Amino acid sequence: MARALMILGTHSNAGKSLLATAFCRIFARGGVRVAPFKAQNMSNNAGVTPEGGEMGRAQIVQAEAAGIFPHTDMNPVLLKPEGNRRSQVVLNGEMAGRIEAGNWMETKERLWSEVTAAYDRLAARYDVVVLEGAGSPAEINLKAGDIVNLRMAGHAGASCLLVGDIDRGGVFAALAGTMLLLEPEERLQIGGFLINRFRGDPALLGDGLEMLKERAFGVPTLGVIPYLPDLRIADEDAVPLERDRSAAALKEGQLDVAVIHLPRIANFDEFDALALEPGVRLRYVERAEDLGSPAAVILPGTKATLSDLAWLRERGLDRAVAAAHGRGAQVVGICGGYQMAGEWLADPLGMEGEPAEQAAGLGLLPVVTTFSAQKETHQAVMRLRDGETVRGYEIHTGDSRVREGTARFGVIIARGWRTVRIPDGAAAADGSAWGTYLHGIFENDSFRHSWLRGLGWSGALAATTALRNREYDRLADAVEEAVDWRAVEALMLN
Repeated sequence: MARALMILGTHSNAGKSLLATAFCRIFARGGVRVAPFKAQNMSNNAGVTPEGGEMGRAQIVQAEAAGIFPHTDMNPVLLKPEGNRRSQVVLNGEMAGRIEAGNWMETKERLWSEVTAAYDRLAARYDVVVLEGAGSPAEINLKAGDIVNLRMAGHAGASCLLVGDIDRGGVFAALAGTMLLLEPEERLQIGGFLINRFRGDPALLGDGLEMLKERAFGVPTLGVIPYLPDLRIADEDAVPLERDRSAAALKEGQLDVAVIHLPRIANFDEFDALALEPGVRLRYVERAEDLGSPAAVILPGTKATLSDLAWLRERGLDRAVAAAHGRGAQVVGICGGYQMAGEWLADPLGMEGEPAEQAAGLGLLPVVTTFSAQKETHQAVMRLRDGETVRGYEIHTGDSRVREGTARFGVIIARGWRTVRIPDGAAAADGSAWGTYLHGIFENDSFRHSWLRGLGWSGALAATTALRNREYDRLADAVEEAVDWRAVEALMLN
């Protein structure tokens, strides 16, 4: 059975996902067969495995950092919030119904056997498993139903590192307070603290670390991780997008690309490749007055197309997008955004809430979408109209029909290992709008560069795979240098 190390946090967005990514990379660079694991994710940022299973993007990123293919055993339970206190449950890669807030504790207990079975299968295939917790292990109102934090660590026999974010302030109180709220036997599972996102010289902490150890039941701090500016590694949730709304003013020669920040935006990390390109300003917009006149507007994927479409209208963003389109902005719809860009959407079965008749789309593409119970999850290859092939993944419900004579965006020629021929997407006759169900299309270097150049961009070329690998190494280098690695390895041997 594999050795195990769990990364916990004092709160959400403390840096658990990125530090788990760093540990996966460090172990992998040392020749260790390592895999990530998170028992339960709650996020609309999902991806697809080679087998066609759906799982959280954070563990897909961690698997990539470890140099292995993702597998749903790495994230057996994925909860995708749909609003109104309801979430879709993805179990072992497949849609398995929905849960309401009221029956969540009972449902969690039923999922425990699935979670432990997935972990055991994974641990049998690898030397080390790096587990990630969720939220905080000290949520006293939720601990009884815990399947992802200390209960999971106990099953895996994992030593735990507790991460606190000093950039937020109050890190000593957060770490000591978490320990105070744990039961005595739970405190024994915490082997060390990691202080994350520190700006400046760690010597400035003075005697603080020793004082923390005295007040936090003798737990030592095993690392002070520096703040890493502009780190381009996908986050688990949309919290970091808050920082992008106030992007710097457009510089001369920059290409302005605006992504509509929908309330239930999904798979937003697929646009990171655009932000990495020199001379491109990518910004997230949620107010009509902030849209302006970009070169392109992207309607992204969403977990709740109809309610996010209603939100778009309430905010006047539908009119702002139409106005930008009229001024020459190209409008791009990805998955749910593609559905929104069409003429009509229908949900007769109530897949996104109460059964609804029809809702008008933005009318930019001659497409009509009907939601259905079948969910498509595939890694896919698409051939575009110019003969170029692109790779990505599909995660969607709904059947989109295009008006006769409409140009299709492309043809899906492979799903996983199966050869298929399925027309996908649509393109306006004048090229001013297009949409597709294929997530990840902008991560294809050749397509991304030709698309940007068609908008007037003349920047240097960047290759996403090489950039991602450099970022993984940059993160791993910083963490490896900052952490007492011998102490961590000693914990894992106990």
